[in-house]
Parts: sequence; C-alpha cells; structure tokens
Amino acid sequence: MALGTRASRWLLHLPAGSCRLLVLLLLCVQLGGGQKKKENLLAEKVEQLMEWSSRRSVIRMNGDKFRRFVKAPPRNYSVIVMFTALQPQRQCSVCRQANEEYQVLANSWRYSSAFSNKLFFTIVDYDEGADVFQQLNMNSAPTFMHFPPKGKPKRADTFDLQRIGFAAEQLAKWIADRTDVHIRVFRPPNYSGTIALALLVSLVGGLLYLRRNNLEFIYNKTGWAMAALSYIHGSSQAQFVAESHIILLLNAAITMGMVLLNEAATSKGDVGKRRIICLVGLGLVVFFFSFLLSIFRSKYHGYPYSFIFAMEQICHAVITGDVIFQRARANIIQVFENHGLCQEINTK
Repeated sequence: MALGTRASRWLLHLPAGSCRLLVLLLLCVQLGGGQKKKENLLAEKVEQLMEWSSRRSVIRMNGDKFRRFVKAPPRNYSVIVMFTALQPQRQCSVCRQANEEYQVLANSWRYSSAFSNKLFFTIVDYDEGADVFQQLNMNSAPTFMHFPPKGKPKRADTFDLQRIGFAAEQLAKWIADRTDVHIRVFRPPNYSGTIALALLVSLVGGLLYLRRNNLEFIYNKTGWAMAALSYIHGSSQAQFVAESHIILLLNAAITMGMVLLNEAATSKGDVGKRRIICLVGLGLVVFFFSFLLSIFRSKYHGYPYSFIFAMEQICHAVITGDVIFQRARANIIQVFENHGLCQEINTK
C-alpha cells in the first residue's frame, strides 16, 4: 500500500508532458503485445489447418471448428465451405453427387504444385453442425460458400448451384473469380468403357474361335437378310409373336435414348460426361426409331416416309444383289451387240 501511494505521489509531481509520454509508451507496449498475440494465434490456426489438409483434402468441421477457424479472426486465408447432408437417412442424392465433384476439386488443389496455405476446403454436415445451419439461416443443401480473409461473405461468395451446376470445373472457375486462385481439375481415369469393350471383343473372339472350322455363315448374305426378315410378317394384317418382342425391344431402346437425353440436359455433373450421354442417347433414338419406322414401312407398303434407311430396300438389295448384277451385265452385253461392238472385239 505504501509503495502504491508513493508511486501515485510521484506521478502527480511529474510534468504534464512526461505523463503523456509515459501513457503513450504504455499504450505502445500493450498494442505490441496484442499484435504479437494475434500473430501467434493466426500461426496456430494455419498450422492446424495445414495438418488437417495433409491428412485429407476436405476438412470436416463441426460447429466449434467452424466458428474458430472460419468465422473468428484473425484470418489471412480463404475457406470454401460445402454445407451438405450426407447421412443416409437424409436421402440427399444430389448431396452425394456434389460431394464427389467437390472431392475431385479439393484433391486437384491438394496435389497441385500451386498448393499453399491461402485456400482450404472444408465441409459442414447438417448432422454434425446443425447450429451452423441455424446461425447462417440456411435451409437447403448442398450449398457452397466462400469466406474471404477479411470481412463478411458477399452475395457473390455463395455459389449459384441452380444455374451453373456443381461440376468441379465450374466450381474451380467460381473460386478463381473470388480468390484469384486458379485450380486445374484432374479427374481419375475411368476404365469402365475400356473394360466393357474388351469384354465384348473377348466374347465375340471366343465365339468365333469356337466356330473357327465353320465360318461360312459370316459370308452368307442371303442368310443375314433372311434372319432380318424371318421374324417380321410382310402384311399389316398379321404379326408374329417374335415380331411383338422385337417391337417391344425397339421401343425400349428409344425410351432409353430419351431418358439419356433428359439426363444429359437436367443433370449437374461433368460437362464431358453429359456430352457423351447426350450423344449415346441421340444415337439410340435415331437408329432404333429409323429401324422401327422401316418395319412399319415394310408392313404398310404405301407408306412414303423413311428415316436414314429403309429395311425392306436393304434386305431386298442384299438378297437380289447377284440377280441385279447379272441383269445389268446382260443389258450391257445387249447394248454392245446392238451396236456391233461385240463382233468387232471378237474379230480383233
């Protein structure tokens, strides 16, 4: 008590300028200590996020982690947060599809040469952070948000999922606009098409190998044509049982093509994959509808329209190809004989 009284008396006897200088000195010491504390806290947060990123590309967060590492300052890094509901009881198929694209994007960033501590990918599941959804007044999933290093997120920091889709390439473009961090998306190779083609080739090759001593059926044009016509009745007043099954299969193939076209138009997946689905669906519709139309034309002989090919013309050309060739040859010979060319040729 005596020491405090003496200090007070000493301060009272100091000149006004000295008191101001002493107060400024104390303020500088206090501010310097606060700044040092902020730097240490920021270093700890960045170090912790880098450690989690080394284990997995997308950091899972609950409410406490979200408030500490995403919302609370200090922060000199950007955070991309995916708000989702991946638990099976939520039955959110869109969430699972969006999560796959999000994982592709995060892995592309994690294993790229430009990877740094300026950008982190996180995820908040509703069942692990319902309080975060309530805090942000969020009632839909999935949702992608960007939290900048300084300030609050703006309207453009929320990804327009309904308009753009959730393809990894679209997400990377949006991130580049918001953070100036450019991510080149690398997708894992998909060998399913190659495997299916290899199995088909192996199956056909195996069948041909088993019939290697009897391959005449491959060169039998009449057999191929008759196989196409033997199950289609030539009259519109009758129909074979097998023909009904063929028509059913053709309509099923056309329906499948329409489903694929609709899937390509409405899905939010990869653009390249959607383009392939669109081409496959279009091919199914065009080919099998043309085949169905040609059957209809072969049964209703007065029907004038066809699409791509007419089956009865093709089959007739295959069956009678040799006859047509023989007739053409005979006509040419007859023309030569009428003009005396054959006699001149024989004389020479």
